[in-house]
Amino acid sequence: MADNKIMPNVTGEMQNKIDRASILIEALPYIRKLRGQTIVIKYGGNAMVNEDLKQSVMDDITLLKYIGINPILVHGGGPDINNMLKRVNVESHFVNGLRYTDEETMGIAQMVLIGKTNKEIVSNLNSKGAKAIGICGIDGNLIVAEKMTEDASGNPIDVGYVGKIRKINTHVIEMLANDEYIPVIAPIGVGRDGESYNINADTVAAEVAIALKASKLITLTDVPGVLDGAGSLISILDEESIADYIADGAITGGMIPKIEGCLDTVTRGVNRAHIIDGRIPHSIILELFTSKGIGTMIIKEKRDK
Repeated sequence: MADNKIMPNVTGEMQNKIDRASILIEALPYIRKLRGQTIVIKYGGNAMVNEDLKQSVMDDITLLKYIGINPILVHGGGPDINNMLKRVNVESHFVNGLRYTDEETMGIAQMVLIGKTNKEIVSNLNSKGAKAIGICGIDGNLIVAEKMTEDASGNPIDVGYVGKIRKINTHVIEMLANDEYIPVIAPIGVGRDGESYNINADTVAAEVAIALKASKLITLTDVPGVLDGAGSLISILDEESIADYIADGAITGGMIPKIEGCLDTVTRGVNRAHIIDGRIPHSIILELFTSKGIGTMIIKEKRDK
């Protein structure tokens, strides 16, 4: 005899619980697909400054590790460096958007990024129950660099001890990630003669993702993602549409090198690159484990329809 019982009407707190359970079920296929994969996260912007957002990011990264994904965190630290330079009365100046880094500034940047910013992130992750270890490009010759002498257009440039990456040695990262740890990487590189170089964190994150053959590169920013000419979020971009948006002026200014950098990443072997709004709590989880996501995903070619 057929069971004619129907589900009871649920409201209030019980409905809230059911809604939360539905969110977990929605995440299941994404968790299954990403389990065992490596995801490189570039951490910067307001998510590093606002305390609530900071804790949100640490929660997200810890959760990724607990469910079997290998997050690799690369961080910036411009605000911390600026604050320290002001305290010691050293004036900052920039060349083509890059901080001119003389010997004194290099010493301060290294002290702040490795000794303060990196260790604070590690401490925050560990307080969430994660096992994080802070490293920089000097450790194990992780990031081999040389002095940057040309800008993106090939013109001569002098920005002091700012480095261009020559090689990423992945052994240290892989050893940590495969042994239950979350590597937290400060963007300081090392030259052949032992010189230290300050390197843009976006560049480090991209090159680390490529070297590790990561499944995804996620960049936390202070914007919703890539916007079209009408100010609407573009959810997916590929090589062809990026060229079109740049040509018609929808993508302009500082977003162009960021987008081109993401495209270069997926062209060189990373499956997907994501630009997401780090000002939104739990933005990493929302992008990875919901059907619509919240930011812009960059892929090499269009999906099959």
